[in-house]
Parts: sequence; C-alpha cells; structure tokens
Amino acid sequence: MQVSDFLYELPKELIAQDPLEDRSASRLMHIDRATGEITHEVFRNIDKYLHPGDVLVMNNTRVIPARLYGVREDTGSAMELLLLKREENDVWQTLVKPGKKCRLGARFVFGDGALRGEIIEVCPDGNRRIRFEYEGIFEEILDALGQMPLPPYITHALKDKNRYQTVYAKYEGSAAAPTAGLHFTKELLSHLREMGVELCEVTLHVGLGTFRPVKEERIEDHAMHEEYYTVSEEAAGIINKAKEEGRRVICVGTTSCRTLESAADRKGHICAKSDVTDIFIYPGYAFKIMDGLITNFHLPQSTLLMLVSAFYDRIPVLAAYEEAVKEQYRFFSFGDAMMIE
Repeated sequence: MQVSDFLYELPKELIAQDPLEDRSASRLMHIDRATGEITHEVFRNIDKYLHPGDVLVMNNTRVIPARLYGVREDTGSAMELLLLKREENDVWQTLVKPGKKCRLGARFVFGDGALRGEIIEVCPDGNRRIRFEYEGIFEEILDALGQMPLPPYITHALKDKNRYQTVYAKYEGSAAAPTAGLHFTKELLSHLREMGVELCEVTLHVGLGTFRPVKEERIEDHAMHEEYYTVSEEAAGIINKAKEEGRRVICVGTTSCRTLESAADRKGHICAKSDVTDIFIYPGYAFKIMDGLITNFHLPQSTLLMLVSAFYDRIPVLAAYEEAVKEQYRFFSFGDAMMIE
C-alpha cells in the first residue's frame, strides 16, 4: 500500500490546542463495524457501548517532563534537549537542538547549575548520549526544570502538566501521552467498574517515534521505532480468561493495542512479559486479541491511522474522518475520541 492512501484534508483550526476543562466532555464518534453505522455522542456516555464483562485495557505509563532548556557551558548559547531513553548511571539518550555544534565533550547547564550534562557519545542516528550531574533526586529536579514534550502541532506550553497525563498514569517513562485515555475521569472509571466492566492495566512507554512521519512510499518498507512494554501476570490472566469466556477485550488507545498484540502468541494467548516491540500494524494484519478500540483522531499518513484502518477498513475509516471534519470534531492529542467495535 502507498502512504498516500492514508491522506485526508484537515483544516488547521480543527487541531485542538488545549484540553477541555472536563475530560469526559469531549465528543465521541461510535462506529459499528458490522453495520457501518456512525453515532455521535459525548464521551461520558461511553457506557452505552460497553457491557458487563467487557475488559477495558488501559496503558498506565506516565509522561516525564522530558524537554529541558539550558545553555552551553562554554559559550552560553541557548539549547534545547529532549530526553528519549534512560540508561544506567544517569546516562540518557537525547535529542539536542541545535545539534550541529553539539559535539563529543560538549557540556550544558540547566536551571542555574541545578543540573549539568556532558555529551559522551554522538550516535549514528544523530541522537546524543548525555551523562548528567546533580545533587539530590533526579526526578525532583526534572519535575522542577522540565516541560512536557508536547507534539509539534501544539503551539504553546500547558498551564497544568497533569492535563497531559491520564488519571491512571503510574509508571514514568513516556515521551508522549497515550491520549485516548485522557478522556477518562476517575468518576467515569468508577461508574464503568460498578456496571461490570473489568479494568485492566498494561504499560507501554510511548516514544517520540509516534510522531515521526512515514517517509517510504510503500508503507511495508517503513521501520517502526522500538518501545518498552510490560504485561503483568494479573493483566495476562484477566485478558486470557475474558478471551476463553468469549468476552470482549477493548483497548484504550493504539498503545494498549500494540502491547497486547505484541504479547500474544500465535494461538491468541497473552504472555506475561517485559520486552520491547516494534510491531507495525497496517491493513492486512490479523488481530489476535483486540475486539474493540477507543482512540483519538490521528494525523494523516501516520502509523496510528494505519492501525485504525487495519482494525476496520481504510475506506470507511477515511469516510468517518471526513464526517468528523464536517461535524467539526477536534483532532489529535487534545481532541475528541472514536470508538470502533
């Protein structure tokens, strides 16, 4: 398939720049795959489409304030650093801007010296490995100095960092939020639990590769980035039991979907494990676990749109996106939601 097969027209004014004050007040487009019927709702009424016994799988990763602004220690020139992946002994894989002058041995200062860093390796892909120096607890320093690494289509900083976190976020490690989960409130989750929906958590730390465009003309030639995930014994047991009993497993977001499909064996049995995945799901993929998907509206020609098109079908998905534009839905990370079942 060609990447141009996943192109659609989106007016810039429909790209949501801020989250709604009430998370659950976003709109919800519901799609019935069997009939093709589209229904427009408010997200807080998602209980209309969930049934007792359904398993709702959520990604409990937590976004770290990974964007740091500092200066070169030698010249005082401004620079921007984005933390990508933590390694041992306070070494991180990073993106540095401007990168051309940031050579091996370059040193940086953040927050009047509360945090310092030195480039110890320039990687072949242009990333830099940086060793940090500080006194105290790194996470506390990062929380004080760092900013949320919002997607490039968001034009200003968030006033409240927590609005780029799900209410069930637990384990730090993501460079981007699993945005389908941003619509849930604690009250809504409690209501769903009371009506018999089983809540299940997995972890996938979202990397910046989620924003990288597909540059190859044939989508089959695209290489996905790796992301770390964990499925606990408890989560695997909940999902396997549901599948054995014929109950639905509904993923909150593409990251939950990719986690389950990565952890499943050929027989559709979830294995409790921690691993990395570079799974690329596009039309033609045979889903082993997922029966339903709650997701946001994704960028044109993105791997996320390709995953959604694999679960339903490319043509009706693009038709649904066209209707969402017509109905003035809000798009992308802080936008509205879609449920496909």
